[in-house]
Amino acid sequence: MSQSMTDWLIDPADSADRNVEKLLVIVAALMRNSEERADEHSAAFEDFRRAALLEERVRQRTRDLEATLERLNEANSTAERARRDLSQAIEAIEEGFALFDADDRLVLCNSRFCRDFTDVRPLLMPGLSFDAYVRAVSRSHRIALPEGMTPETWAQERFRRHLVRQVFNVGLADDGWLQISEQRTCEGGTVILQTDVTQIIRAERHERGKLLDDQARMIHATLEHINQGVGIFDAHGNLIGWNRKLAQLLEIPAALLRPGTSFEGLAGRLIYQAGFNDDFNAAKLREWVRSPTHRLPLTFELHYASGIILDVHGQEMPGRGFVMSFTDATRERMAIHSMLRAKSTLEARVAARTEELAEALDNAERANSARVRFVAAASHDLLQPLSAAKLFVASARDDAETATQRSTLEKAHNALLSVEGILGALLDLSRLESGGTEFEIVPVPMSMMLARLTDEFAPLAANKGLRLTVMPCSLAVRSDPIYLRRILQNLIGNAIRYTMSGGVTVGARRRGDSLRIEVHDTGPGIAPEHQAAIFREFHRVHGSASAAQGMGLGLAIVERACALLGHRLELKSTPDRGTSLAVELPLARELPRPDSAAPRPSTDTPEVIQDRIALLVENDDDLRRAIAQLLERRGVDVLEAASGTDALALVEEIGIVPDFYLVDQQLGDGMTGVETAQALHAQFGGRPTRIITADRSPQTRKAAQDAALEIIFKPIDPEALEAFVRRVRPGT
Repeated sequence: MSQSMTDWLIDPADSADRNVEKLLVIVAALMRNSEERADEHSAAFEDFRRAALLEERVRQRTRDLEATLERLNEANSTAERARRDLSQAIEAIEEGFALFDADDRLVLCNSRFCRDFTDVRPLLMPGLSFDAYVRAVSRSHRIALPEGMTPETWAQERFRRHLVRQVFNVGLADDGWLQISEQRTCEGGTVILQTDVTQIIRAERHERGKLLDDQARMIHATLEHINQGVGIFDAHGNLIGWNRKLAQLLEIPAALLRPGTSFEGLAGRLIYQAGFNDDFNAAKLREWVRSPTHRLPLTFELHYASGIILDVHGQEMPGRGFVMSFTDATRERMAIHSMLRAKSTLEARVAARTEELAEALDNAERANSARVRFVAAASHDLLQPLSAAKLFVASARDDAETATQRSTLEKAHNALLSVEGILGALLDLSRLESGGTEFEIVPVPMSMMLARLTDEFAPLAANKGLRLTVMPCSLAVRSDPIYLRRILQNLIGNAIRYTMSGGVTVGARRRGDSLRIEVHDTGPGIAPEHQAAIFREFHRVHGSASAAQGMGLGLAIVERACALLGHRLELKSTPDRGTSLAVELPLARELPRPDSAAPRPSTDTPEVIQDRIALLVENDDDLRRAIAQLLERRGVDVLEAASGTDALALVEEIGIVPDFYLVDQQLGDGMTGVETAQALHAQFGGRPTRIITADRSPQTRKAAQDAALEIIFKPIDPEALEAFVRRVRPGT
């Protein structure tokens, strides 16, 4: 501070307090000035610092913006490539493609979209609304609007389909067709595909046309071949189809029947020529044809003056058309009238016819009785020479000197056995069908029955290399023993016949009050569709034509016998796994008592037959000679007689009582075989006796049973006859 300022500030004349006050004012001013200057320097520094920070931030933002811009440029490049790829992919699609966004604004489309709508194509720019697109298409000269539709109604229908996302076809003016398909995108947009289906629809139309032409030809051919006149009319009542029979029945010239002929014109001609039945008239017919609602089926009659009556039926078709058929009912109506006229004499005719039927029934019963008698006679007459042939062949076989001769005779014997089996089956079947068979239902012990069947079929199974297993059974059943044995013989024989390997098993199972006898085999089995047929006559299970395989009668006999006896028959079979046949029989409460009067065969079976004398009573010379020859070759002396009277006289004359008797049942006039045996026993004492017969009727069986005699049925089995003779002891 300068001296002058100091002098001004400090005045010596002033008091010390005054100077101090001045100094304090100066100091306060200096302090205030100093503070103001410090604030100015601080604010400037802060501004500088802020400017520096802002510049750094600007640089950082600039770098970030440059990096972002670089990434954006890369993204734009990628998006551009993706857009180009998408555009190329969309363009490569064979269908027309368009994409609308969620606001129904066009985003993009390919060149095929609306290609056929040349007047709409220039409008397809991004941002075009779906509404504008549809209305432009509806007004296009290229679209073929369906009949009855205006552009406005077509557009409304198009909007409706847009909402429900339907697939539909749009017709074009040049008979072209587009199939429109819409799909929703995940963002709510719409993808539209337009597919040209012109060729497909034309091909379908062509095929449909061919089909319709074929159907039309078939319908025409059908109409021409039916015995009715048929007229087909469209919804306006104009004729569109008919057959020649229509012109014939309605007596209308063919020239008047042409497409477009009105029903009114035809109806007027009908009304002029014919009349209607009582409850119908022309007004009702016209009302039915002109009905604005659904027509119910119509029926009426036309009556011509010539007496011809036509039965007319009308039926509505889909599309409001209708068809009418005309049937000549003249003969039917005349027949009805004739029946009405003949009503007064009907009761008398019925009574006469009833009387005729009663007479015919009597004739049928007499014929059936004659058939039964013929079967019985045929049994004897046919089996008689067969028995003789078997016995002669058996004798010749025993005397054969060479193995070749024995083989030939053995084959002849087997052939006769086959004939015997076939003939026996035919006779059994004939008796069963004729109804002349009488059954004797008695308790039958199954142990004895199964034992005999085992002895009978074991050699046959062994010859084929099969295993025959017959399970023992101690129960008894109620049945006819003869036919039960026949049933089981057929079942076991069939099983062995058609089984090539493995075996046959026969067993019995108890089921309550019944016994089920089952025959199982390991044969080829029977297909389900053939199982019912095996019970028919002459049906062979596997089509064998060999006589050794039988004639296909065994199971037919089994089925009929089981049905008549009331035995349940059951078949189970699986192809390639075998067959099971079962017969279910009622159990007997007690076993039958043995017949003490019947001769008991000896268990002693000597190796040779010697010192035996037989009395053979047989009226057939050939059979008598054959039996005698067979016995004589086995060392038996045979006394021969042709009748019961001759037999009694012969034994009386020679004074020697034979060791056993063989007596034929049918000896012609005079005594029967049973009567002859009884007379021999009464006069000369009891001897082992067998009745020889081909008659298997219950009457013959009962007569032999009452006389305690056993039967050897014809054709005679040489082995069975020899077995009987071996059991006879000389002098007994």
